[in-house]
Amino acid sequence: MKLSRTAGLAAFGLAAALSLTACNNGEDSAQAPAAKDPSASSSSSPGGGPSPDSRPGSGGAQAGSAKPGSGAGSSSSSGAVNGGAESGGTMAFCKTADLAVEATNAAPDQSSGRINITMVNRGSGTCSATGFAGVDIKDADHTSNPVARGQAQPRVTTLKPGDAAVFDLAYTIDGSGKSLAHPTDILVTPPNETHTVSLKWPAGAGGIKGAYTDVQVYPTHTTN
Repeated sequence: MKLSRTAGLAAFGLAAALSLTACNNGEDSAQAPAAKDPSASSSSSPGGGPSPDSRPGSGGAQAGSAKPGSGAGSSSSSGAVNGGAESGGTMAFCKTADLAVEATNAAPDQSSGRINITMVNRGSGTCSATGFAGVDIKDADHTSNPVARGQAQPRVTTLKPGDAAVFDLAYTIDGSGKSLAHPTDILVTPPNETHTVSLKWPAGAGGIKGAYTDVQVYPTHTTN
């Protein structure tokens, strides 16, 4: 009887001890510091300094927080574009309506045909006439034939009010008097324009040897 009582007390003491240990473990868990958020630690470099993505101007989270369409983060690029335009990087093209256009015979000899076409800026502002004009030659049979570009690089041709630009048509003169081409008009569209002017084929210009495809147009240049 005494042995049973002793065993019961021992069992009771073991249960109490286990219960106390469980309570202490719960308190330790509650008091332990919370684990760091992995994302928080990723914002620092191994050396303890700021990571590349968190530096000002690095295009990290701060740049990504800009609202679409707000313009934030793009002011430098847009400023460069605007600065180029304001500093003269862009110039208006000369309009056909502002140009006085004339064609003259400028053949240097009896075999080399050349038609000079002069364009004078009659507008109120400076404009660009750089490039190739579009040219068609109208024949007596009422057909129009495009003129091909010659092998030459365009030169910058800027016209202040009153300035003139010139370009020429070049071809070989048919001295036989049996040319099959009978030009009557020259249709000119200034560079970077869509409006065309019609000019009379200059009187006295030599006949075209071959076909209209043998005529070439060259880029504009200033007369200064």
